[in-house]
Amino acid sequence: MSVSKMNISEMDSYLFGTGTHYEIYKKLGAHITKENGVMGTYFAVWAPNAAGVSVVGDFNGWNEYAHGMHRISDVGIWAMFVPGVKEGALYKFLIITSDGRRLYKADPFANYAQVRPETASVVTDLTGFKWEDSSWINARKKAHPTQKPLAIYECHVGSFMRHPKEEPLCFYNYREFADRLIEYLKDMKYTHVELMGIAEHPFDGSWGYQVTGYYAPTSRYGTPKDFMYLVNELHKAGVGVILDWVPAHFARDAHGLGEFDGTCIYEHPDPRRGEHPDWGTKIFNYGKSEVKNFLIANVFYWMREYHIDGIRVDAVASMLYLDYGKKPGEWLPNKDGGNENYEAIEFFKHLNSVVHKECPGFLTIAEESTAWPRITAPCEDGGLGFTFKWNMGWMHDFCEYIKLNPYFRKDDHYAMTFAMSYNESENYILPLSHDEIVHLKCSMVNKMPGYEVDKYANLRAAYAYMFGHAGKKLLFMGQDFGQEREWSEERELDWFMLERPLNSGLKLFVSKLLEIYNKYPCMYELDNSWSGFEWMNADDRDRSTYSFVRKPIKGKDKLLFVVNMTPMKWENYIVPVLEDKTYTLLLNSDEERFGGFGNTVDSEIKATNEECNKKPYSISLDLPPYGALIFKF
Repeated sequence: MSVSKMNISEMDSYLFGTGTHYEIYKKLGAHITKENGVMGTYFAVWAPNAAGVSVVGDFNGWNEYAHGMHRISDVGIWAMFVPGVKEGALYKFLIITSDGRRLYKADPFANYAQVRPETASVVTDLTGFKWEDSSWINARKKAHPTQKPLAIYECHVGSFMRHPKEEPLCFYNYREFADRLIEYLKDMKYTHVELMGIAEHPFDGSWGYQVTGYYAPTSRYGTPKDFMYLVNELHKAGVGVILDWVPAHFARDAHGLGEFDGTCIYEHPDPRRGEHPDWGTKIFNYGKSEVKNFLIANVFYWMREYHIDGIRVDAVASMLYLDYGKKPGEWLPNKDGGNENYEAIEFFKHLNSVVHKECPGFLTIAEESTAWPRITAPCEDGGLGFTFKWNMGWMHDFCEYIKLNPYFRKDDHYAMTFAMSYNESENYILPLSHDEIVHLKCSMVNKMPGYEVDKYANLRAAYAYMFGHAGKKLLFMGQDFGQEREWSEERELDWFMLERPLNSGLKLFVSKLLEIYNKYPCMYELDNSWSGFEWMNADDRDRSTYSFVRKPIKGKDKLLFVVNMTPMKWENYIVPVLEDKTYTLLLNSDEERFGGFGNTVDSEIKATNEECNKKPYSISLDLPPYGALIFKF
């Protein structure tokens, strides 16, 4: 008698129970298979405290008595094969709780779901897609991410562009989106795209950060194979794909993970550990092996089934600190009386160690906003093992500085230099993310003081400073052409603004920054070392100017950055330099093609043997107002 390969063995149950079954998604959920020569679907779900479980769906008229499942393991897995159930069938699990309640739950391991507001899971088949990205995947395995360019375009699929058709959705599907996105990314020369809100979520306004379906790309934009197409096409175009991943909390919706079998099996049972009072969400129980397995296997799922190149882990600080966002009495200390979450720490070490071992080159990026040490240090050296950490301190200082009236910037001059004092402590990404342009924080261009033309000139100078500063780069969509309205998930970007010279000029300028960033190894090889960065003058506070040099590993093609953050033109401005060479101008932010005032700078400037700021040589130039200059030497 033939038996379905989906049958769950004792070893499957054992590994799941110890938190080390990294392919458990191939066993739990709904899988089309053949059993005893009959095609159908094998259903399996973890519900350890349920009194009974049935699978109900459109194939049995949602009859709660038609297909009662069998408890097949000590860890609480229920399963059954239902003949004749095909791809596209709708289903849920009916949980009979120990106290007699009936809960209709979506499948935690479902690979596809109904389009919201409907909540059923959908049987689907992930096999058969023809991947064409083997050269990309092989190159990724050999990469050393910290020494490679990483310029990330953070993007929300539903509001990048809206489909011109009528309601209800107005979204491009993943395939249509691929064509429009790839054209833009290639034109601008981004290396990676970071996609917000791909895992299934019920509420558009959560932006995908309150998840119900961790194993399902959201059906708002198409099918799982449509999403595979998007990733495949991005890889063929030479663009990596990073997903926002949310292990910090999950949605409370009745069909989701909360009190799944009538008890708290995914969340911590004590609300002081299991709930975020400010966010209205549930917190995973990181001390439970099956929960850790659910999350870690989820990363392997996206990596193996969809060829994803990395994850940006949301709200890491909220996981590391037991009292994050909580008032006295709303949290429980650890066993030693402190606020560190020992279970979350162990979870991160487990996650990063196994993921990096199994998939070299895969990126794990922490959105972490505190001074927690050694986020990106190897686990064996006492770190958490992330590849990169968002530098939220740099972001905060940068945004606060650029909002100042230029007259007062001298009083906060060192906000722009402070990040270099701790730069070697982690592998950093400099993020200007969606969070900086919502909730009345203003768009990037409208953070700037002054008249409109000054705002854009100011932003060009600020972006040049960002790209020159040590650390990988991230910009949220719309920031690179000067979207003036705050971002909203309810509408597309204001692409019409590219008809204006200031906006098209800013877009061109950012593309030139990206071109330089990708071309010159000094811009990315030594991001976390003083060997790759040296101040020429960090102390000219009275004129709010900054000058520094970026250096490569092999010493060829260094770049000099000179940035003026005032509306004043500084004539015969003296810049200290390291070498007696000719300095060749690569980029001038004040060119008219970028929307600038048109102040020119000599294309080549020879250093003179005049010491300045303890550097042996210097150059003299006319520094444009709000001007940023990049020289090669």
